[in-house]
Amino acid sequence: MTDETTPARAAEHAPRTAHMVPAGAVPAGAAMEGIIETPPRSQWWDVWDQFKTHKGAVLGAAFFIFVLLAVTLGPYIWTIDPQFIDIRARNQGPSFAHPFGTDQLGRDTLSRMIAGGQTSVAVGVTAMLLSLVVGTAIGVVAGYFRRLDGILMRLTDLFLALPLLPLLLVIILLFRDPLRAAFGPESGIFILIVFVIGITSWMQTARIVRGDVLAIKEREFVLAAKSIGTPSRRMILRHILPNVLSPIMVSATLGIATAIITESALSFLGLGFPSDYPTWGRLLYDSTDYLQQYPERVIWPGLAISLTVLSVNYIGDGLRDALDPRIRGR
Repeated sequence: MTDETTPARAAEHAPRTAHMVPAGAVPAGAAMEGIIETPPRSQWWDVWDQFKTHKGAVLGAAFFIFVLLAVTLGPYIWTIDPQFIDIRARNQGPSFAHPFGTDQLGRDTLSRMIAGGQTSVAVGVTAMLLSLVVGTAIGVVAGYFRRLDGILMRLTDLFLALPLLPLLLVIILLFRDPLRAAFGPESGIFILIVFVIGITSWMQTARIVRGDVLAIKEREFVLAAKSIGTPSRRMILRHILPNVLSPIMVSATLGIATAIITESALSFLGLGFPSDYPTWGRLLYDSTDYLQQYPERVIWPGLAISLTVLSVNYIGDGLRDALDPRIRGR
Protein backbone atom coordinates (compact mmCIF):
# COMPACT_ATOMS: atom_id res chain seq x y z
CA MET A 1 0.00 0.00 0.00
CA THR A 2 1.24 3.38 -0.78
CA ASP A 3 1.01 6.24 1.67
CA GLU A 4 0.10 8.81 -0.98
CA THR A 5 -3.33 10.48 -0.77
CA THR A 6 -5.55 11.30 -3.67
CA PRO A 7 -6.21 15.00 -4.33
CA ALA A 8 -9.88 14.66 -3.28
CA ARG A 9 -8.96 13.04 0.04
CA ALA A 10 -6.28 15.68 0.62
CA ALA A 11 -8.78 18.44 0.09
CA GLU A 12 -11.16 16.73 2.48
CA HIS A 13 -8.59 16.53 5.29
CA ALA A 14 -7.19 20.04 4.67
CA PRO A 15 -7.64 22.56 7.52
CA ARG A 16 -10.68 24.76 7.04
CA THR A 17 -9.43 27.78 8.89
CA ALA A 18 -8.59 29.49 5.65
CA HIS A 19 -12.27 29.70 4.75
CA MET A 20 -13.50 30.93 8.12
CA VAL A 21 -14.46 34.63 8.39
CA PRO A 22 -14.23 36.37 11.76
CA ALA A 23 -17.51 37.50 13.27
CA GLY A 24 -18.49 41.00 12.15
CA ALA A 25 -16.09 41.00 9.21
CA VAL A 26 -17.35 41.43 5.64
CA PRO A 27 -15.42 40.11 2.64
CA ALA A 28 -13.87 42.80 0.50
CA GLY A 29 -15.94 41.84 -2.53
CA ALA A 30 -19.19 42.01 -0.59
CA ALA A 31 -18.22 45.36 0.91
CA MET A 32 -17.51 46.77 -2.53
CA GLU A 33 -20.82 45.43 -3.83
CA GLY A 34 -22.64 47.09 -0.92
CA ILE A 35 -20.97 50.41 -1.66
CA ILE A 36 -21.82 50.21 -5.32
CA GLU A 37 -25.44 49.16 -4.77
CA THR A 38 -26.19 51.84 -2.16
CA PRO A 39 -28.17 54.65 -3.87
CA PRO A 40 -26.70 58.14 -3.58
CA ARG A 41 -28.09 60.25 -0.74
CA SER A 42 -30.54 62.86 -1.95
CA GLN A 43 -29.86 66.51 -1.28
CA TRP A 44 -33.36 66.84 0.16
CA TRP A 45 -32.42 64.41 2.95
CA ASP A 46 -29.60 66.81 3.91
CA VAL A 47 -32.10 69.67 3.83
CA TRP A 48 -34.48 67.72 6.08
CA ASP A 49 -31.66 66.80 8.49
CA GLN A 50 -30.78 70.48 8.86
CA PHE A 51 -34.43 71.59 9.02
CA LYS A 52 -35.34 69.25 11.87
CA THR A 53 -32.50 70.62 14.01
CA HIS A 54 -34.43 73.92 14.10
CA LYS A 55 -36.95 73.16 16.85
CA GLY A 56 -39.03 76.26 16.19
CA ALA A 57 -39.33 75.38 12.50
CA VAL A 58 -40.43 71.82 13.31
CA LEU A 59 -43.05 73.05 15.78
CA GLY A 60 -44.18 75.70 13.30
CA ALA A 61 -44.52 73.11 10.53
CA ALA A 62 -46.48 70.80 12.83
CA PHE A 63 -48.87 73.60 13.83
CA PHE A 64 -49.35 74.80 10.25
CA ILE A 65 -50.11 71.24 9.11
CA PHE A 66 -52.60 71.02 11.99
CA VAL A 67 -54.28 74.24 10.78
CA LEU A 68 -54.47 72.93 7.21
CA LEU A 69 -55.99 69.65 8.40
CA ALA A 70 -58.41 71.48 10.71
CA VAL A 71 -59.77 73.80 8.03
CA THR A 72 -59.86 71.00 5.43
CA LEU A 73 -61.29 68.11 7.44
CA GLY A 74 -62.99 70.14 10.17
CA PRO A 75 -66.34 70.59 8.36
CA TYR A 76 -66.63 66.80 8.01
CA ILE A 77 -66.05 66.30 11.74
CA TRP A 78 -67.83 69.35 13.18
CA THR A 79 -70.92 69.46 10.98
CA ILE A 80 -72.72 72.48 12.44
CA ASP A 81 -73.53 75.04 9.74
CA PRO A 82 -71.52 78.25 10.43
CA GLN A 83 -74.49 80.30 9.13
CA PHE A 84 -77.11 78.55 11.28
CA ILE A 85 -78.79 81.07 13.58
CA ASP A 86 -80.20 79.98 16.94
CA ILE A 87 -81.37 83.03 18.85
CA ARG A 88 -82.10 80.96 21.97
CA ALA A 89 -78.39 79.99 22.17
CA ARG A 90 -76.90 83.43 21.55
CA ASN A 91 -74.01 84.79 23.62
CA GLN A 92 -73.26 81.47 25.30
CA GLY A 93 -69.87 80.56 26.70
CA PRO A 94 -67.87 77.42 25.93
CA SER A 95 -69.82 74.20 26.43
CA PHE A 96 -69.98 70.66 25.10
CA ALA A 97 -72.52 71.73 22.48
CA HIS A 98 -70.45 74.79 21.50
CA PRO A 99 -66.79 74.40 22.58
CA PHE A 100 -65.92 77.97 21.55
CA GLY A 101 -69.28 79.44 22.52
CA THR A 102 -71.74 81.29 20.29
CA ASP A 103 -71.99 84.84 18.91
CA GLN A 104 -74.70 87.46 19.25
CA LEU A 105 -76.92 85.61 16.75
CA GLY A 106 -76.42 82.15 18.26
CA ARG A 107 -74.05 80.94 15.53
CA ASP A 108 -71.45 78.37 16.58
CA THR A 109 -68.05 80.02 16.96
CA LEU A 110 -66.04 76.85 16.31
CA SER A 111 -67.70 76.19 12.96
CA ARG A 112 -67.22 79.86 12.02
CA MET A 113 -63.55 79.62 13.00
CA ILE A 114 -63.12 76.61 10.72
CA ALA A 115 -64.93 78.34 7.83
CA GLY A 116 -62.96 81.54 8.45
CA GLY A 117 -59.72 79.58 8.45
CA GLN A 118 -60.57 78.12 5.05
CA THR A 119 -60.97 81.60 3.60
CA SER A 120 -57.92 83.13 5.32
CA VAL A 121 -55.59 80.26 4.40
CA ALA A 122 -56.93 80.16 0.83
CA VAL A 123 -56.35 83.90 0.44
CA GLY A 124 -52.85 83.58 1.93
CA VAL A 125 -51.75 80.70 -0.30
CA THR A 126 -53.29 82.08 -3.51
CA ALA A 127 -51.97 85.60 -3.00
CA MET A 128 -48.54 84.15 -2.15
CA LEU A 129 -48.47 82.17 -5.41
CA LEU A 130 -49.38 85.28 -7.41
CA SER A 131 -46.74 87.46 -5.74
CA LEU A 132 -44.18 84.65 -6.04
CA VAL A 133 -44.73 84.23 -9.78
CA VAL A 134 -44.57 87.98 -10.43
CA GLY A 135 -41.57 88.58 -8.15
CA THR A 136 -39.59 85.60 -9.43
CA ALA A 137 -40.22 86.50 -13.08
CA ILE A 138 -39.18 90.13 -12.60
CA GLY A 139 -36.15 89.20 -10.46
CA VAL A 140 -34.84 86.58 -12.91
CA VAL A 141 -35.34 88.81 -15.96
CA ALA A 142 -33.78 91.84 -14.25
CA GLY A 143 -30.79 89.86 -13.01
CA TYR A 144 -30.11 87.94 -16.24
CA PHE A 145 -30.76 90.62 -18.89
CA ARG A 146 -28.66 93.65 -18.08
CA ARG A 147 -30.52 95.96 -20.46
CA LEU A 148 -33.81 95.37 -18.59
CA ASP A 149 -32.31 95.60 -15.11
CA GLY A 150 -32.60 99.36 -14.71
CA ILE A 151 -36.21 99.58 -15.91
CA LEU A 152 -37.49 96.70 -13.80
CA MET A 153 -35.65 97.77 -10.66
CA ARG A 154 -36.97 101.32 -10.95
CA LEU A 155 -40.46 99.84 -11.27
CA THR A 156 -39.78 97.80 -8.14
CA ASP A 157 -38.58 100.89 -6.28
CA LEU A 158 -41.74 102.71 -7.37
CA PHE A 159 -43.96 100.00 -5.89
CA LEU A 160 -41.86 99.96 -2.71
CA ALA A 161 -42.32 103.72 -2.33
CA LEU A 162 -46.12 103.55 -2.58
CA PRO A 163 -48.11 103.68 0.68
CA LEU A 164 -49.60 100.20 0.56
CA LEU A 165 -52.53 100.52 2.95
CA PRO A 166 -54.07 103.62 1.30
CA LEU A 167 -53.43 102.02 -2.10
CA LEU A 168 -55.23 98.85 -1.00
CA LEU A 169 -58.18 100.85 0.28
CA VAL A 170 -58.48 102.88 -2.93
CA ILE A 171 -58.30 99.78 -5.18
CA ILE A 172 -60.90 97.92 -3.13
CA LEU A 173 -63.28 100.88 -3.07
CA LEU A 174 -62.95 101.36 -6.84
CA PHE A 175 -63.30 97.74 -7.98
CA ARG A 176 -65.35 96.08 -5.24
CA ASP A 177 -68.81 96.68 -6.68
CA PRO A 178 -67.96 95.82 -10.33
CA LEU A 179 -66.35 92.53 -9.32
CA ARG A 180 -69.23 91.68 -7.00
CA ALA A 181 -71.67 92.22 -9.86
CA ALA A 182 -69.54 90.16 -12.28
CA PHE A 183 -68.54 87.17 -10.08
CA GLY A 184 -70.83 87.30 -7.05
CA PRO A 185 -70.35 88.78 -3.58
CA GLU A 186 -67.91 86.18 -2.24
CA SER A 187 -66.02 85.21 -5.41
CA GLY A 188 -65.65 88.81 -6.55
CA ILE A 189 -64.18 89.94 -3.23
CA PHE A 190 -61.91 86.87 -3.14
CA ILE A 191 -60.50 87.66 -6.58
CA LEU A 192 -60.08 91.34 -5.69
CA ILE A 193 -58.32 90.73 -2.37
CA VAL A 194 -56.01 88.06 -3.81
CA PHE A 195 -55.10 90.31 -6.73
CA VAL A 196 -54.55 93.37 -4.54
CA ILE A 197 -52.37 91.51 -2.02
CA GLY A 198 -50.41 89.64 -4.69
CA ILE A 199 -49.74 92.68 -6.84
CA THR A 200 -48.48 94.74 -3.91
CA SER A 201 -46.20 92.17 -2.22
CA TRP A 202 -43.89 90.88 -4.98
CA MET A 203 -41.16 93.50 -4.60
CA GLN A 204 -39.10 91.85 -1.86
CA THR A 205 -39.05 88.56 -3.77
CA ALA A 206 -37.94 90.32 -6.94
CA ARG A 207 -35.01 92.06 -5.23
CA ILE A 208 -33.82 88.91 -3.45
CA VAL A 209 -34.04 86.77 -6.59
CA ARG A 210 -32.31 89.42 -8.69
CA GLY A 211 -29.36 89.53 -6.29
CA ASP A 212 -28.94 85.76 -6.42
CA VAL A 213 -29.22 85.67 -10.21
CA LEU A 214 -26.51 88.34 -10.54
CA ALA A 215 -24.18 86.14 -8.50
CA ILE A 216 -25.10 82.84 -10.15
CA LYS A 217 -24.76 83.99 -13.75
CA GLU A 218 -21.04 84.64 -13.15
CA ARG A 219 -20.42 81.09 -11.94
CA GLU A 220 -18.28 78.69 -13.98
CA PHE A 221 -21.08 76.30 -14.99
CA VAL A 222 -23.19 79.18 -16.35
CA LEU A 223 -20.25 80.59 -18.30
CA ALA A 224 -19.51 77.13 -19.67
CA ALA A 225 -23.13 76.72 -20.79
CA LYS A 226 -22.98 80.11 -22.48
CA SER A 227 -19.76 79.18 -24.29
CA ILE A 228 -21.46 76.24 -26.03
CA GLY A 229 -24.35 78.40 -27.21
CA THR A 230 -27.11 77.48 -24.74
CA PRO A 231 -30.13 79.73 -25.42
CA SER A 232 -31.28 82.13 -22.72
CA ARG A 233 -34.60 80.39 -22.11
CA ARG A 234 -32.92 77.05 -21.50
CA MET A 235 -30.22 78.72 -19.42
CA ILE A 236 -32.81 80.28 -17.12
CA LEU A 237 -34.95 77.16 -16.76
CA ARG A 238 -32.14 74.62 -16.37
CA HIS A 239 -29.36 76.53 -14.61
CA ILE A 240 -30.66 79.77 -13.03
CA LEU A 241 -34.05 78.89 -11.53
CA PRO A 242 -32.96 75.67 -9.74
CA ASN A 243 -30.18 77.60 -8.02
CA VAL A 244 -32.45 80.38 -6.73
CA LEU A 245 -34.93 77.91 -5.25
CA SER A 246 -33.81 78.66 -1.70
CA PRO A 247 -34.84 82.37 -1.58
CA ILE A 248 -38.00 81.58 -3.55
CA MET A 249 -39.15 78.99 -0.97
CA VAL A 250 -38.34 81.30 1.92
CA SER A 251 -40.24 84.14 0.24
CA ALA A 252 -43.17 81.78 -0.28
CA THR A 253 -43.52 81.00 3.41
CA LEU A 254 -43.19 84.64 4.42
CA GLY A 255 -45.65 85.63 1.68
CA ILE A 256 -48.35 83.44 3.22
CA ALA A 257 -47.94 85.20 6.56
CA THR A 258 -48.04 88.64 4.93
CA ALA A 259 -51.16 87.79 2.94
CA ILE A 260 -53.02 86.44 6.00
CA ILE A 261 -52.20 89.56 8.00
CA THR A 262 -53.22 91.87 5.14
CA GLU A 263 -56.53 90.08 4.57
CA SER A 264 -57.25 90.15 8.30
CA ALA A 265 -56.48 93.87 8.44
CA LEU A 266 -58.80 94.60 5.50
CA SER A 267 -61.58 92.50 7.02
CA PHE A 268 -61.04 94.19 10.38
CA LEU A 269 -61.49 97.56 8.68
CA GLY A 270 -64.75 96.34 7.14
CA LEU A 271 -63.40 96.35 3.58
CA GLY A 272 -62.95 92.63 3.09
CA PHE A 273 -65.54 89.92 2.62
CA PRO A 274 -69.26 90.49 3.32
CA SER A 275 -70.33 90.64 6.94
CA ASP A 276 -72.05 87.23 6.82
CA TYR A 277 -69.00 85.53 5.25
CA PRO A 278 -66.61 84.43 8.03
CA THR A 279 -62.88 85.07 7.96
CA TRP A 280 -60.55 85.33 10.92
CA GLY A 281 -60.25 89.07 10.41
CA ARG A 282 -64.00 89.48 10.11
CA LEU A 283 -64.61 87.44 13.27
CA LEU A 284 -62.12 89.67 15.08
CA TYR A 285 -63.89 92.77 13.78
CA ASP A 286 -67.34 91.51 14.81
CA SER A 287 -66.08 90.62 18.30
CA THR A 288 -64.67 94.03 19.20
CA ASP A 289 -68.12 95.35 20.14
CA TYR A 290 -68.41 92.61 22.77
CA LEU A 291 -64.84 92.76 24.03
CA GLN A 292 -65.72 93.59 27.63
CA GLN A 293 -68.67 91.20 27.98
CA TYR A 294 -67.27 88.24 26.01
CA PRO A 295 -63.47 88.60 25.62
CA GLU A 296 -63.07 84.98 24.44
CA ARG A 297 -64.61 85.95 21.10
CA VAL A 298 -61.59 88.14 20.38
CA ILE A 299 -59.12 85.60 21.75
CA TRP A 300 -59.99 82.75 19.36
CA PRO A 301 -59.50 84.55 16.00
CA GLY A 302 -56.62 86.58 17.42
CA LEU A 303 -54.79 83.43 18.52
CA ALA A 304 -55.49 81.74 15.18
CA ILE A 305 -54.02 84.64 13.20
CA SER A 306 -51.03 85.14 15.52
CA LEU A 307 -50.05 81.48 15.84
CA THR A 308 -50.49 80.75 12.14
CA VAL A 309 -48.35 83.72 11.13
CA LEU A 310 -45.76 82.85 13.78
CA SER A 311 -45.59 79.22 12.62
CA VAL A 312 -45.14 80.26 8.99
CA ASN A 313 -42.36 82.67 9.96
CA TYR A 314 -40.56 79.89 11.85
CA ILE A 315 -40.93 77.61 8.83
CA GLY A 316 -39.32 80.26 6.66
CA ASP A 317 -36.49 80.67 9.16
CA GLY A 318 -35.86 76.92 9.19
CA LEU A 319 -35.97 76.67 5.39
CA ARG A 320 -33.48 79.51 5.08
CA ASP A 321 -31.00 77.66 7.27
CA ALA A 322 -31.69 74.27 5.69
CA LEU A 323 -31.33 75.45 2.10
CA ASP A 324 -28.13 77.41 2.74
CA PRO A 325 -25.21 75.05 1.99
CA ARG A 326 -22.89 77.12 4.17
CA ILE A 327 -25.05 76.36 7.23
CA ARG A 328 -26.20 72.86 6.28
CA GLY A 329 -22.87 71.23 7.03
CA ARG A 330 -22.60 72.54 10.60
